[in-house]
Amino acid sequence: NMRFKPTGRETAASRVMPANPASVNGFDFTQHMHHLCHDACTRLPELQHIDMQRVAVTFSQARKQVPHGLYASLTPMRFEGGALLDTTEERHYTVQRLFDADGREMMYILRFYLPRFMEESFQEKLVTIFHELWHVSPEFDGDLRRHDGRCYLHTHSQQQYDVSMAQLVSKWLQLNPSPSLYAFLQYDFSTLQQRFGRIYGIKIAHPKLIPLDQPSSS
Repeated sequence: NMRFKPTGRETAASRVMPANPASVNGFDFTQHMHHLCHDACTRLPELQHIDMQRVAVTFSQARKQVPHGLYASLTPMRFEGGALLDTTEERHYTVQRLFDADGREMMYILRFYLPRFMEESFQEKLVTIFHELWHVSPEFDGDLRRHDGRCYLHTHSQQQYDVSMAQLVSKWLQLNPSPSLYAFLQYDFSTLQQRFGRIYGIKIAHPKLIPLDQPSSS
C-alpha cells in the first residue's frame, strides 16, 4: 500500500528547493487544482458523483520543449466494475492501493504534466480538466466510465467528446464560480513562476500492478 501526506510537497520547478516547501512562498498547484475540481463537482449535476476527497491530485514533470504528449491523466485504482482483482493469462493481479494521511483510500489519481499542461490556452486547460473528470465512473467505484463499442473511453467520436466537455466547461462558468478558483489557468508556466516564485504540490508515484499467486477476495 502507498500512503501520501497532503503536507508533503515537491517542487515542479527545475531548481533545487528547500526541504520544507510549506515554509516558503510559492504556488501550491495541486491544492489549487483540487479546489477547482471540488467546486466543479459540487456545482455540476453531471459530476456530483465524484468525491474529490477520494481523488488524489498530483503532478509529474514533462519536458517543456516537447509540444505533444500527455497534458493530464486519470488513473483508476480498481479494475473493471470496481474489482480489486483481475486475471490475465491465468495470472491474478491486484493494484497497489493509495491512502491519505487520515487513512482515506483514494479511488483515482488525477495527474497533470507540468509545465506542458500550463502551456495550453485557458479554454484548453479547462476542457482538459473536465475531460479527465468525466472519465470517472458514474458509480465512483474506482473504474473508468465505459461506453458501448470499441472506443469505450471516448465514445465513437473524440471530436464530439471534446465538444461535450467544452459545453460542460461553459455550464460551470455560467454558474459563477469564484474567479480565484481558475485565475491561475490564465497564465503559462513561466508567468506563474514569475508571479509566485515557484510551483509545487503533491507528487505521487504511478501505482503498480501486483501479481498474486492465488486469487483472493477483499
